[in-house]
Amino acid sequence: MVDLFPSREAGRFGRRLKRVRGARIAVTVLTGFLGAGKTTLLLRFLATAEGKGTAVIINEFGSVGIDDALVRGAADEVTLLGNGCLCCNTRSDLEIALRNLVAERDRGAVPQFQRIVIETSGLADPGPILQTFVTDRALGGAFHVEIVATLVDAGYGSATLQRAAEARKQVILADRLIVTKTDLAAARAVGRLNARLGALNPRAGIAKAIDGKLEPRCLMEADADSDSAGKAAVRTGFIDEAEHSDDIVSFVVTDDRPVPWDAFARAMETLIALRGADLLRVKGFLNVIGCRGPVVIQAVQHLAHPPVELAQWPSADRRSRLVFITKNIREAEVRRLFDTVRALAADVRATKR
Repeated sequence: MVDLFPSREAGRFGRRLKRVRGARIAVTVLTGFLGAGKTTLLLRFLATAEGKGTAVIINEFGSVGIDDALVRGAADEVTLLGNGCLCCNTRSDLEIALRNLVAERDRGAVPQFQRIVIETSGLADPGPILQTFVTDRALGGAFHVEIVATLVDAGYGSATLQRAAEARKQVILADRLIVTKTDLAAARAVGRLNARLGALNPRAGIAKAIDGKLEPRCLMEADADSDSAGKAAVRTGFIDEAEHSDDIVSFVVTDDRPVPWDAFARAMETLIALRGADLLRVKGFLNVIGCRGPVVIQAVQHLAHPPVELAQWPSADRRSRLVFITKNIREAEVRRLFDTVRALAADVRATKR
């Protein structure tokens, strides 16, 4: 079996990582389908001089927040809207979060910020989010949406656009399109993807980001020559809202015990080999035996990102917790696989003693 997760010992995870118009507050809506690289890009942006003074609102589809814990140390303030996406849940959650951020800033409870980034769930339709700022006069007077930036994975983007209405909607509503992971895709495939993106949204500029590296202004302002009037018409929401397919599910696998790395890696390799196409996203923290901090796990379909050990846990919770977003893969099946491989690994270790 090919080693998708080649690290076999705690010491091989690499270096531990640390994690304006008028009076209105500029808002950047950061969207993109599952696994496109939104959190990586956001972390890079927050580390720049331009990213200072940014508050973040993160919306996750799963019931356990992972992205907010990764971002929390880099942003002035992070608010998590969990267990659903903003296009499905009542948008009052977003309205309340925005108002609370401003109120807390005004009374000094949080640092001063000049910009808010809303990172949407990978399954979210940005349309209702934009409608919130149009239909709520109070929000419209306090905030303005400066730019909608949509990330598209160079490797899986074309296939995703073909099958997922949510992904097409994200592209159509974008002010700027950002193609990610071009170093992992053939140049011809990237060219076809760019052509497809241009056909879906001829008004948006297309940028390229590798490992989250992007000119900060790409998340702060739309292209000067973009068709703002045309986008304003689109933003009013006259596009049918996307409906999530019934066969897409989200669940969380947790474990109170430290995990042997070899057993976890083999279980994930088996799952990816057999059902990679239906493994839309896996992300989370793993409490690996011998590691001081959590090991960050991320996988998208057949691609597993190199695991990274953080210098410390983001909270007192030391449980392993992995969020799965899958198509036609059930939680019970994944749990059985992990339990079986772990039991077999324990038997092997016992026979060697």
